[in-house]
Amino acid sequence: MIGSLRGRLVDRGTNEVLVEVNGIGYRIAVSPATAVALGGVGGEVLVHVHHHVREDAQMLYGFATIAERRCFEALLGAHGVGPALALAILSVHSPESLQRTLADDDLASLCLVPGVGKKTAARLLVELKARLQLDDVDLTAAGPGSTGDGEVGAAGRTVRADVRDALAGLGYGPEEIREALADIGDEQDVAIALKQALQRLSLVRR
Repeated sequence: MIGSLRGRLVDRGTNEVLVEVNGIGYRIAVSPATAVALGGVGGEVLVHVHHHVREDAQMLYGFATIAERRCFEALLGAHGVGPALALAILSVHSPESLQRTLADDDLASLCLVPGVGKKTAARLLVELKARLQLDDVDLTAAGPGSTGDGEVGAAGRTVRADVRDALAGLGYGPEEIREALADIGDEQDVAIALKQALQRLSLVRR
């Protein structure tokens, strides 16, 4: 099983990256936030990988930190949570943010995940608490992809650009993204800015 890949970033989309290792290109599904965290095309990257094997396919899911991969794998253990939903959750919430959401029984924060309504969020609160509060699941460990100040994205990109890419990867249109970015400044932390943008979009769609 593949646990990590270190190589050159050959291509980067909002939901997939291509990493070349010793002449072999690996297509890896990622969240928009992870795509941003890996930096620009041409640079060397370390991607923490979950190798998902099914009867009809094998998929690689990539993460910038070990904590994100552990969280993803814990999410997969919850009833009704497949790779697509687990990746969508991690596109909106960091492992630390998700643990705070569970501790606070914060349904509204879970509803920020595209496709998750109140009923699904209520079920996920129960399911995920059982999975993510286990002693052997350390979701707070920092990984190589972590940034200290969070004010500027990978390769010198601005916070607004990173949030714009993340929202586009989550399926929001140009007008929605423009509205969501109205109050976002480049002095903010990317994760906090993304959460604020999603909260603004959830109010607009009501």
